[in-house]
Amino acid sequence: MSTTGAHVPDDGDRGQPRSGWWWWARRRGFFLDLALAAVSAVECGFEGVTFAHKTGVAPAVCVLLGFLAGAALILRRRWPIAVVLLSIAVSPAQVGFVLSMVALYTLAASEVPRRITVSLAAMNGVASTLVAFVRFQDSLRNDNGRSMSLPVIAITSVLLALGVTAPPVLLGLYVRARRRLVESLRERADGLERELELLAEKAAERAERARAEERTRIARDMHDVVAHRVSLMVVHAAALKAVALKDPAKASASAELLGDMGREALTELRQMLGVLRTAEVERVAPASSVRPAAVLPDEPDGPCLDQLGELVEQSQAAGMTVEFTVEGEERPCGPRVEQTVYRVVQEALTNVHKHAAGAKAHVRLAYREVEIAVLVLNGPSDGTPATLLPSGGHGLLGMKERVTTHGGGFAAGPTPDGGFRVSALLPLAARPT
Repeated sequence: MSTTGAHVPDDGDRGQPRSGWWWWARRRGFFLDLALAAVSAVECGFEGVTFAHKTGVAPAVCVLLGFLAGAALILRRRWPIAVVLLSIAVSPAQVGFVLSMVALYTLAASEVPRRITVSLAAMNGVASTLVAFVRFQDSLRNDNGRSMSLPVIAITSVLLALGVTAPPVLLGLYVRARRRLVESLRERADGLERELELLAEKAAERAERARAEERTRIARDMHDVVAHRVSLMVVHAAALKAVALKDPAKASASAELLGDMGREALTELRQMLGVLRTAEVERVAPASSVRPAAVLPDEPDGPCLDQLGELVEQSQAAGMTVEFTVEGEERPCGPRVEQTVYRVVQEALTNVHKHAAGAKAHVRLAYREVEIAVLVLNGPSDGTPATLLPSGGHGLLGMKERVTTHGGGFAAGPTPDGGFRVSALLPLAARPT
């Protein structure tokens, strides 16, 4: 955009200037400018004949110049300032009424600075006032029977100049302001659309992350339920095979215990499947449901700290020497925290069965003021042949994920004497005063 002109956008054009000769945004804009230029050229040509009679100039020259001046209106969108200056330049010849009106409107509707628009409109108004003043004087001079004072002529000339200058300028300013408003609303709508797209992408990412967390939790819970029970069942099956012929009574007790463990494993698996079905129903429920779709609820009737003694007894029945101690004042710690502590102890004892057959283990549970701590410590294996049990290597990772979910701390690693240590510390909610 140069200092001598500014692009005037069509309807649907967003105000971006176009380079080259063809600057119309739409074909209808070209035909409109062509029609206006033709009308202006014809008007200026006829008025050029009148000007030639008054001045004695050759009519052909005046008609040609008037035709060219009027046809310049086709350039109004590309160079509105130049077209307005041309209309001011030909105003002393009393030609270019259509040229002046359309040029002022185009200038006011263009993107040129407003001070330039006001300056050129004022220049056009002054030129129109002078032309009107001269025409009134000439008409009164030719009409000897009429007379009019100079102040009246001046006021009439000013009003006439305002009548032909102010309306196109005001209309152009209105169109310009309306176009800017529409563009701002369009930009705001585009911004809102982009923001909605970003929100949709973030929502999709959150949903995918929630599904991944759900899959991780399902895998962790299935591991805890299946690994411990099945490991104990394998240990008891091996013991049953060893004593079946030597001690039928002990073999019968082991078989009964093996059946109880299988039933407990099936019960926990049914509970887990019930949770999954509930989560699936909530995922397809309407968005107005209270519970988020991708988050699994707490296990119904899940394990608690009161069942730790039974868990230890099961390992003892499988032939492991386990010592269980409790420190501090026993109190409810919340279902989720109690389930996490139970699962940590369960997985730690399962690992002892897998990797340290015949080792002694110690389970210590400590109630503190604002936290609960659990420690599972086992010594080295006493040389008892280990039962071949598959291991996926996810036990320690699952325990750590459970504990850190509550903002707690988890540590696991070998001890100097060849054993293994698992410890977890979980914060508790503030106790009511």
